[in-house]
Amino acid sequence: MLGIKKIVILSLMVLGLWVLGTCGYVIIEGWGFRDALYMTAITLSTVGYGEVNPLSPSGQIFTIILIVLGVGLFFYGFSILFDAFLEGHVKGFLERKKMAKKLKDLNGHYIICGYGRIGSTIACTLSERGLPVVIIENDPDALEQIKKDGHLWVEGDATRDEVLKQARVEVAKGVVCVLKSDADNVYITITARWLNPGLLIVARASDPRAETKMIQAGADRVISPYEIGAKRMALAILQPTVTEFLDLAVHSAKFDLTIEQIEIKKGSMIEDKSIKESGLRQKYGVTVLAVQDPRKQLILSPDPEFVLKVGYILVALGPIEGLNRLKSIAKASDKT
Repeated sequence: MLGIKKIVILSLMVLGLWVLGTCGYVIIEGWGFRDALYMTAITLSTVGYGEVNPLSPSGQIFTIILIVLGVGLFFYGFSILFDAFLEGHVKGFLERKKMAKKLKDLNGHYIICGYGRIGSTIACTLSERGLPVVIIENDPDALEQIKKDGHLWVEGDATRDEVLKQARVEVAKGVVCVLKSDADNVYITITARWLNPGLLIVARASDPRAETKMIQAGADRVISPYEIGAKRMALAILQPTVTEFLDLAVHSAKFDLTIEQIEIKKGSMIEDKSIKESGLRQKYGVTVLAVQDPRKQLILSPDPEFVLKVGYILVALGPIEGLNRLKSIAKASDKT
């Protein structure tokens, strides 16, 4: 894209040539401003009209110089515009080709549709956790920011099947729909669910009335930023200590404490053992806050004698190292 600086310089050169031509005829031929300006116009435009007044030998030489400068400036300006046009198209083509190569073997990633304030925050959070992210965006300014932030991207309309396929939705792990339009988010949800039935879909709803439609369209979770924000602010007023604890446990990197969800896989070392027998607290310093069974039933604050089964998802609080060790034994079949 042609820079503002080049446009300004080119414009000043054109203006300067007009001033030079007008002043030259005034000084050399002694013409009035209007005649000098008109003569400059027909000379620089090379339209071939007759002279305003007969030119002196000095005026003829000045006219020749003015024509040469004008033609030279025209070709210079054309070359700048052509180079900028060619550079933009070639650069864009090469960038898209390079990105397509990166996406070719990608799987198990998360697709974020939209890169506004919410989308960019989600992308940053997932990337910090080491999760692969692909952004779909068609706004040029947002795309430039995506490139600066170092995310993988696809340029286009996220509501179109072919654009979602370019982002490899068929092998993705999840899709986050955070476009401004609820209708667009519903359409993306329908399309993504059709292309990948096992996909985790989280959608943003600005209007509470759209939440039901998004669930019916196939979204697993529907989030209303305004409602969540309002409840969070109310909690900060009513229970500030609880709010501070949640911030530390979920968002803060200053403390070695976080909350994770961990699924128990077949062959795990803690399969068919109670929470007490597993020694989660004694060995790993982890506290189980809740357990979700395969039927999506949530058991809060489970008893120490609660038996852990395959497919159960633990909501656990503890140090990062302890949670990582728990993740390892929850999915490993190595009991040596």
